[in-house]
Amino acid sequence: MHTLYDSDTYSVTHMLANAVATDATPDVSLDRTEPVRIVPTLARHGFEIVDKRANKEVYLDGSWAELFQQHISAWQQNTPTQEEVEDTLEQYAELAQNPVLVH
Repeated sequence: MHTLYDSDTYSVTHMLANAVATDATPDVSLDRTEPVRIVPTLARHGFEIVDKRANKEVYLDGSWAELFQQHISAWQQNTPTQEEVEDTLEQYAELAQNPVLVH
């Protein structure tokens, strides 16, 4: 999980579903302990966009995440103003249906 953007209005977090967890498990046949890779069955990444004003969030995955990744790549090529970033995030935030809950 990486926070990509955080302002008074929006927060964007990149969720990495492809992250590999390791657990130390004993291997009886080799009489040693080696890390075991646990790979998710649906290895997908996504982006969480939180609209702090509306107190709502949207999670982008699949084709939506790919489209948003294209915006990020374009921003890396041509550094946008904060206003340009927030205008783009506002368009995605219109998809937000889930209220932000703190556990």
